[in-house]
Amino acid sequence: MMNNLFSIFDPTSSIMNLSLNWLSTFLGLFMLPFIYWLIPSRLTIIWSSITNTLHNEFKTLIGPTSHSGSTFIFISLFSLILFNNFLGLFPYIFTSSSHLVLTLTLSLPLWLSFMLYGWINHTTHMFAHMIPQGTPPILMPFMVCIETISNIIRPGTLAIRLAANMIAGHLLLTLLGNTGPSLILSTLSILLIAQMLLMMLESAVAIIQSYVFATLATLYSSEVN
Repeated sequence: MMNNLFSIFDPTSSIMNLSLNWLSTFLGLFMLPFIYWLIPSRLTIIWSSITNTLHNEFKTLIGPTSHSGSTFIFISLFSLILFNNFLGLFPYIFTSSSHLVLTLTLSLPLWLSFMLYGWINHTTHMFAHMIPQGTPPILMPFMVCIETISNIIRPGTLAIRLAANMIAGHLLLTLLGNTGPSLILSTLSILLIAQMLLMMLESAVAIIQSYVFATLATLYSSEVN
C-alpha cells in the first residue's frame, strides 16, 4: 500500500544510488535504427511525413530570417517529449516527462540561449518587445513590468504545463485502477471501459503536449530574430 498517491511518480528503483528509472528517457533511441533501413517501412514513411510537416510549420513560425536547419532542434525536442510521454503509458515504465527535473532541463537552457542571443545581437529589437505597439504613454512603465515578468516565467510555464498534464492523467488512471478490487463484476466492466477511454485521451494528450511544447519554444525563438 502506497504512503502517498504521488509516490507512483517517485524514481525509487536504483542500484548503488544510481536511479535506473531515468534510463526510460533513452528508450526512444532504440527506435532510431528504423530510419537507416535500406527499404523504408510504413513506420519510417509516416514518421518522415510527420517531421517534414513539422519542419514546414516551424520554418513558417520562425520567419524568413531563420537560419538553415534551425527547425531541427525543435523537431528533436518534439520527438524526445513524444517518446517519453508515450513510454510513460506502458506499465512499469517511469514517466520522466512528468518531473520538473526533465521539463525544466529542456525549457530553461532553451529560454536562456534565446535571451542571450536576442539581447546580445538584437538589443533594440528586444527593448521594442517590452512595449506593445499602440500602448498609451502613461501605461508604458506598467507594460514594461508586465512584459518582463511574463518573459521571465516562460521556462517555468513551459515546464509546469508539460509535467502537470502528464501527472494529471496518470493520477486519474491510478485512482480509478485502485478502486477495481472493491467493485462488483457489473461495475467492473464500466471501469474497464472508462480506463480504455482515458488511455485514448492520454495518448492524445501525449501528442498534444509535445507539440505545444515544441511550438511554444519555436515562437519564443522567433521573437529574438
